[in-house]
Amino acid sequence: MSGTGTTASRGRTRSGAKDGGLHIERVWTTDGVHPYDEVAWERRDVVMTNWRDGSVNFDQRGVEFPSFWSVNATNIVTSKYFRGALGTPEREWSLRELIDRVVKTYRAAGEKHGYFATADDAEIFEHELAWMLLHQVFSFNSPVWFNVGTTSPQQVSACFILSVDDSVDSIMDWYKEEGLIFKGGSGSGINLSRIRASRELLSSGGTASGPVSFMRGADASAGTIKSGGATRRAAKMVILDVDHPDIEEFISTKAREEDKIRALRDAGFDMDLGGKDIVSVQYQNANNSVRVNDEFMRAVEAGEKFNLLGRLDGSVVDTVDAKELFRKIAKAAWECADPGIQYDDTINDWHTNPETGRITASNPCSEYMSIDDSSCNLASLNLMKFLADDGSFEISQFVKSVELVITAMDISICFADFPTQKITDNTRAYRQLGIGYANLGALLMASGMPYDSEAGRSLAAAITTLMTGTAYRRSAELASVVGAYDGYARNADAHQRVMRKHASACDDIQPHGPVAAAVVKAAAKQWKTGNALGEKAGWRNAQASVLAPTGTIGFMMDCDTTGVEPDLALVKFKKLVGGGSMQIVNQTVPRALRNLGYHDEQVEVIIEHIVANGHVVDAPGLKTEHYPVFDCAMGDRSISAMGHVLMMAAVQPAISGAISKTVNLPESATIEDIERIYFEGWKLGIKALAIYRDNCKVGQPLSIAKTPSENAAATALAEKIVEKVVEYRPVRKRLPKKRPGQTVSFSVGDADGYLTTSSYPDDGLGEIFLKMSKQGSTLAGVMDAFSVAISIGLQYGVPLETFVGKFTNMRFEPAGMTDDPDIRIANSVMDYIFRRLALDYLPYERRAEIGIFTASERAAQLRAEEEGVEYVPTTPEPAAKQLPVVPQRVGSSTELLEAVMGKAADAPLCFTCGTKMRPAGSCYVCEGCGSTSGCS
Repeated sequence: MSGTGTTASRGRTRSGAKDGGLHIERVWTTDGVHPYDEVAWERRDVVMTNWRDGSVNFDQRGVEFPSFWSVNATNIVTSKYFRGALGTPEREWSLRELIDRVVKTYRAAGEKHGYFATADDAEIFEHELAWMLLHQVFSFNSPVWFNVGTTSPQQVSACFILSVDDSVDSIMDWYKEEGLIFKGGSGSGINLSRIRASRELLSSGGTASGPVSFMRGADASAGTIKSGGATRRAAKMVILDVDHPDIEEFISTKAREEDKIRALRDAGFDMDLGGKDIVSVQYQNANNSVRVNDEFMRAVEAGEKFNLLGRLDGSVVDTVDAKELFRKIAKAAWECADPGIQYDDTINDWHTNPETGRITASNPCSEYMSIDDSSCNLASLNLMKFLADDGSFEISQFVKSVELVITAMDISICFADFPTQKITDNTRAYRQLGIGYANLGALLMASGMPYDSEAGRSLAAAITTLMTGTAYRRSAELASVVGAYDGYARNADAHQRVMRKHASACDDIQPHGPVAAAVVKAAAKQWKTGNALGEKAGWRNAQASVLAPTGTIGFMMDCDTTGVEPDLALVKFKKLVGGGSMQIVNQTVPRALRNLGYHDEQVEVIIEHIVANGHVVDAPGLKTEHYPVFDCAMGDRSISAMGHVLMMAAVQPAISGAISKTVNLPESATIEDIERIYFEGWKLGIKALAIYRDNCKVGQPLSIAKTPSENAAATALAEKIVEKVVEYRPVRKRLPKKRPGQTVSFSVGDADGYLTTSSYPDDGLGEIFLKMSKQGSTLAGVMDAFSVAISIGLQYGVPLETFVGKFTNMRFEPAGMTDDPDIRIANSVMDYIFRRLALDYLPYERRAEIGIFTASERAAQLRAEEEGVEYVPTTPEPAAKQLPVVPQRVGSSTELLEAVMGKAADAPLCFTCGTKMRPAGSCYVCEGCGSTSGCS
């Protein structure tokens, strides 16, 4: 195959297999130089503590990593993926050992099963994979790192789909199979619609229990098993068809439990996620989804009736109003984020194996959709590695990288172990793969494209179809060398039809700009070549691509964004060598500004504004038409819900499976908003959708909860204990007659004034006076009154930080440039005054939390970034040598964002290290230790 990086020798031999093998060309490596010899290695100590109580939960000294790997990636790989007991000689200590353990296993299996033409091709394959993993170009999913090359079963798949029939024996098998999957570090999904409804009869004459009752047992089982030996809690999905007679009970299941959580919380029980009392609540270990079909959605659209069908004979058990049922789905999702929705006919219209059976279920995050009792191993590419300095996309390197990764993924099926014989048989027969990517949001921002824009969506669709087209072309080449998948013959017509649909969807992309146009052109070539070859040789894999959440492996690759997600926020939390942390602006921001035409001085001023405010609004010199480029998932300029939905719709036709992504909604969103999103998802051809409304779940540590005193009062009431109420009042602490003070003259816009402050001799600010006009004027009187109010508040113990948080960023005239070198621009006089007070009276650590720094501190940060030097102020130093360092109580980007925004974000606490996790697809991942809430 000219220009694709590998070629295949073809010629028939025995029963379905072919002779020859793949010829592998070098893409990243240099002949005669091992990848490990091209990088500088260094030793590091990995000591990880629980952020909340300081206890050490992991300690391994002297591990070896490349110098360019971040502390975060080092910590996560060392604690999660190194095998062997800590403190023993068998424990892995170098990234070389980890990569060799995996890559050499893949090479050996490839040679054994005839994938390579020569031993030299096998060696090049090994070196290319090692180079890409070493340089964070891609990563396999977590089970590969957990299991491959160890004495444990070689489970490589992260995603499993199970099945259950209408019998007690089958239901017990379901419980057992789920447990085995969780133990291996993976997640599973299942459709319960074959189980007869609670209104149907048993053969004995009694009434059936119904699927919802059996969900209780499975939920309890999942709650006791930590996936992968305590790497994360179990991840599971349960699905019910919309025409099942128990659908209304299924829809309301988790919403009812949420009501129970509220009641228990108000009674004083610990109902936070991970709290000691949350285990008493049912159905909390699974994602729930309703599987809707076109018939139901058309009935919703037309306002018609819809039949619920018995499981035994398909007879009509009940008839409901379709719109009312659809509203119940949306209402439950509004109340507790469950259920999500899956579009059955859309899913099966893109199914390559309909002769084998319908697709009825998905994995927990909804990206893997295939036949029952099957599995999928995943790998994801780091898109930022393919963004050239001139803003173009490295098409050739991307194509060759996809070829190598797909080849490796297919090889893994040859040696992999699976939890059940049914899954073993189906995975070996259909060889489902899930190549995907991370860092899409960072790529778009760095390219100067808004995530929510036609340009952003067209480039995302182009890259996705290039990836899938190349993967299927390589799959056809593999079929010509080692044979098509066993189930291909009976599904050949359907598989070819779906390939033509993908190629047609590629042709339908309307590229915006030369980069997208070039990528679409290359993708069309891949589809044409691959489909022509596939029609002759077949394909090696029933499916090739998905868009997974890339939680832990995203951090392993030092990605700014996960999966198909936009950037979380413009400010970022960075761990430093030797301990400590600092606040930086995401590195995609300066690159984006330069691509948009801003020169270095402008970039510096805009970055200073982002550090101080956490957003780009009113950034000096930044054009308002460029604001959308920097829109994020959270913050003052967050991407709209439909912006997320439209991105999913753009890339969906370009992938085999589906998309792990949650559409986030503000707390103010209505049930009608969710109905609209779910309905538009069907219209736009998306396969699955899940939403999350801010603060909709009580079991989140950041939802609005009662104060400790309120909880104590609620508990006392519940126990009917009556106690005497003691009321505590603040006491005013007056300043001494003689106190230290200072006066600062200032100018904001065209207004001049004076700020006089007085402080306690040993305890901070206690009094302010403001003068901005002649004595007796209205403005002078208002300023005097304001000064007295603030002064009394300070003397009654109101922290200065509280006033700073309330009055900074307040916008009104006069505003603009100031004569203060530390505060170049102010949104108002109040904004300037309280920034000046913060600089003069708050300690460095507290100012770092809210992003207020002196000019010398900001300059030091920029110099350090340019020189690659990191400053950690352990002792008092001149401000010029210090950088903004995040205070100890902030342990993740989510917590940093809360500090900058001044409001909470819905995210659970990490069970391992106690920090706030960040969204990753439809799950959460911890930046501190790599633990996830259920995704690989």
